[in-house]
Amino acid sequence: MENSVLTTLVLPISLAIIMLGMGLSLTTKDFKNVFKYPKAALLGLTNQMLVLPFIGFLLATIFQLDPTLAVGLMLISACPGGATSNLITHVAKGDIALSISLTAITSIVTVFTIPLILSFALNHFMNESGTSIELPIGQTMLQITGITIVPVSIGMLIKHFKQDFALKMEKPMRIASTVIFIAVVLGIILANRDIILSSFKDSGLVALLLNVGTMTIGYFSAKLFKLNLKQSISITIESGIQNGTLAIVVALSILNRMELSIPGVVYSLTMFFTSGFLMWYFGRRKD
Repeated sequence: MENSVLTTLVLPISLAIIMLGMGLSLTTKDFKNVFKYPKAALLGLTNQMLVLPFIGFLLATIFQLDPTLAVGLMLISACPGGATSNLITHVAKGDIALSISLTAITSIVTVFTIPLILSFALNHFMNESGTSIELPIGQTMLQITGITIVPVSIGMLIKHFKQDFALKMEKPMRIASTVIFIAVVLGIILANRDIILSSFKDSGLVALLLNVGTMTIGYFSAKLFKLNLKQSISITIESGIQNGTLAIVVALSILNRMELSIPGVVYSLTMFFTSGFLMWYFGRRKD
């Protein structure tokens, strides 16, 4: 599995296409919007960059996960939201500008934070088990940049110089991104169904608790800071919807450890159900 075409070629290309599609929907204004509503943006960034990994660490420790599953859970916790979170926010009638802005910022910041959090998780959980995996932080940052920031930047450049073309392609790319994401996850599951099914009982409940717990924290923290409903919905979704494809790519294509991708796969499956509920519950309301 480690050296298959799926992990070395299809996965990175799939993620690059997804990130390119996200870039087609971004402008420099999206980054400036963070300063337009700093309270909401700061809360969203805090929840996603600090609270989510912390909750992931607590759950991995409390449930005494197998070291590889614990590291995998920390990996998905460290990932940013993706184009999926923007789509869910749109259907749930949240603040789409805030969602896109948070996605744009976290996609850049996590290039640096993912290797650091992952290095900590590897040292903490794997060393205790007597297993060691070396993570070249600088090289990992470059690899993540190549499969995330570069295609996003290309997408933004296309939108800047060919705005009509970008607008025309935005919806097809969003649909294609969703299809690719589902196909990749299904491909991973089918290729490793025995291992994933046997590990699901160990990581399934933890992934569900992480997903539901962080979204619950996101919603009530937004209410605590007196954000409006649209902003609260965006904060909820951005706090719990992660870029599962990136977690899978890092585990399989960079670390070459299939076991580390299992929590990302399980979390991604969990997101389908919880995000579906959010889209139904909030999307049905009349503004």
